[in-house]
Amino acid sequence: MPEIVVYTGRLCPYCTMAKRLLERKGATYTEIDVDSQPGLRQELMEKTKRRTVPQIYIGDRHIGGFDDLQALDMQNALDPLLAG
Repeated sequence: MPEIVVYTGRLCPYCTMAKRLLERKGATYTEIDVDSQPGLRQELMEKTKRRTVPQIYIGDRHIGGFDDLQALDMQNALDPLLAG
């Protein structure tokens, strides 16, 4: 299974939904709270060109947010990504 990184923020319902979806798939992930370190949210915005959390990476691939993750699942494209 590739490394999965989920950038989250405090009190973010979409972050919770993304983590639950990954957990249902049996995937382990590293969670990084962008509110915990000054400048981390700005760094993430520069890296992803997006202002929202969650931002999800599977391996080197930027998936996007929860809606993107869920869309991959609905298209049956998430499981192959998680399998590596």
